[in-house]
Amino acid sequence: MTTAIKIKLLDQANCSRWDAYIDRAPEATFFHKSDWQQVLQRAFGHQSHYLYAEQNGDVVGVLPLAEIKSQLFGHSLISTPFCVYGGPVGDNQEIIDTLIDRACQLADELQVDHLELRNQKRLREDWPCKELYYTFRRDISTDEDENLKAIPRKQRAVVRKALTLGLSADIDEDIAPFFDAYSTSVRNLGTPVFSKKYFQILKQVFRGQCDVLSIRKDGKMVSSVMSFYFRDQVLPYYGGGSTLARTLKGNDFMYWQLMCHASERGCRVFDFGRSKAGTGPFNFKKNWGFEPRPLHYEYYLVKARKMPELNPTNPKYALMIKCWKKLPLKLSQFLGPFLSKYLG
Repeated sequence: MTTAIKIKLLDQANCSRWDAYIDRAPEATFFHKSDWQQVLQRAFGHQSHYLYAEQNGDVVGVLPLAEIKSQLFGHSLISTPFCVYGGPVGDNQEIIDTLIDRACQLADELQVDHLELRNQKRLREDWPCKELYYTFRRDISTDEDENLKAIPRKQRAVVRKALTLGLSADIDEDIAPFFDAYSTSVRNLGTPVFSKKYFQILKQVFRGQCDVLSIRKDGKMVSSVMSFYFRDQVLPYYGGGSTLARTLKGNDFMYWQLMCHASERGCRVFDFGRSKAGTGPFNFKKNWGFEPRPLHYEYYLVKARKMPELNPTNPKYALMIKCWKKLPLKLSQFLGPFLSKYLG
């Protein structure tokens, strides 16, 4: 006999049940893991509302949500902030709909501006939907030559050139070199940087599921990337480079080395993350032979009258971005975390 679907709020005692479900649910992602709840609290102080569905005593669906409240950027409920993917995962559509209905009820109770679900497919056709971002995923082989041949000819030539430039690749335990490379790149883009503490927490919480690959030339940092590992997938997520990166093809060498490293770890899917259409990162990933797939960020509006436009392409932020690019690096590293914690 099938019992009614019950929606519950995740507590510490049920985290193992939640994660066991994530491990077996086909549409679950790294960003659905319960440990993100700890990351969001420790790094940013954001309150989470992790909902799970239970039926016949079993976990049959999840919907991780976190609340971001800012006087400058508004009040939102997001699945999941600072993550590419989110949204509900369930054994069937009835469970998914029940989770969404509870999330809407929660959004009403909290009186947020909006609820945002970061889905890989449309779930609510009647909701406003932002299709600003695209994701890039591709299978990788156990054979290095096959992976190289899968890269389009022009980009493959760039990778081959990078292999001749005397670059080294190492897995770094110390977060500091990565943070300097990352924060330099982010400052140059005019975007507030996350705190070093955030990245230290990521490495601590996701021990064994997160590493940093750094590229150097004669001991000097060229580029660095922090990646996550989930099932048979590698997800390069945060990266950056020094002024040497462009001349030494540092990013091309880095992602090739990561592909080789991930393959050796048993990964069979390379998830290049999200990018906005028409941007340099979008074109870079296409040049590697990855086909873009649209992400569907859907909104349930509570106090807001329209979808938020909290992204660098919004002309509203053009002046701030221009000024931020001119900040001294140390100043941007100090000021950035006060703003970035609200840019979920």
